[in-house]
Amino acid sequence: MKEGKVHTGVLSVNEVAAKIQDYLLLIKVRLSSVVVISSLLGYIIVSGGTGHWLDVWKLFFGGFLVTGAANALNQVFEKDYDILMTRTANRPVAAGRMKPTEGIIFAGLSCLVGILILASFNPITGLLGMLSLILYSFVYTPMKRISTVAVPIGAIPGALPVMIGVTAYEGRITMLALVLFVIQFLWQFPHFWAIGFLGYEDYAKAGYKLVPITNGKLDRNLGLSSMFYSGLIIPVALFMYIRMDMSLLSTCIVLLLTFIYTYYGYRVQKEFTKAAALKLMFFSFLYLPLVLMAYWLV
Repeated sequence: MKEGKVHTGVLSVNEVAAKIQDYLLLIKVRLSSVVVISSLLGYIIVSGGTGHWLDVWKLFFGGFLVTGAANALNQVFEKDYDILMTRTANRPVAAGRMKPTEGIIFAGLSCLVGILILASFNPITGLLGMLSLILYSFVYTPMKRISTVAVPIGAIPGALPVMIGVTAYEGRITMLALVLFVIQFLWQFPHFWAIGFLGYEDYAKAGYKLVPITNGKLDRNLGLSSMFYSGLIIPVALFMYIRMDMSLLSTCIVLLLTFIYTYYGYRVQKEFTKAAALKLMFFSFLYLPLVLMAYWLV
């Protein structure tokens, strides 16, 4: 009689490590962390750094769980398309290492706990957290294969975290919450388009429409569009200085960063190369936290 491997029902260390790695991929841990940082900075800006440390941790975990839930749902819904792209083919649901039902159950539990934590601040914060998940998972995600309108739609839940940080402290949507939301909203267009430029061929395999297309090719004025949206941040920064008593130094820092951001958009317009788009993308990762830190520290 041929002996077979005995299964004890207990996962080995390697299996546990692999499962943890899959969950980290499912929630897109790096992206979720970046999103939560903007929320924390919004909280710190409005509180002047005087907020309670326990609230900071609550905001971190609540925001992280809701963002992770949205990312998990995104991967479940897009599993048939993720497998077509080199960048996403190894995601756990797409690769078949995790069943869609497991991803949905995880997302549901993560969303429930995250929303409860955010709602413990005040109802509006919990509502905004739920709104961000619904817009990202159930509106932006399917729209990506239909129209480039997905970009402005996706920019709404992408900008809500900083507003959530402000409402967690204030308990209402204030002018500061709105203007920080606008900055993060506008920031996303050059950011999205730089990523879309770099991954255009891969996205095309899955039928995603994340960048403007003209005659079957990338719109040649993509850099000009990036310059337009980053340039719109300038009057917002000036408004915050004139009407909201932001310091002259912080305003100058934000304006300088915005001019640099716009310049990288100009380089994309002039060169229209992946090298130029890569520089725009890298600076976009620095731009938002530096702007928010300027309003906090200066």
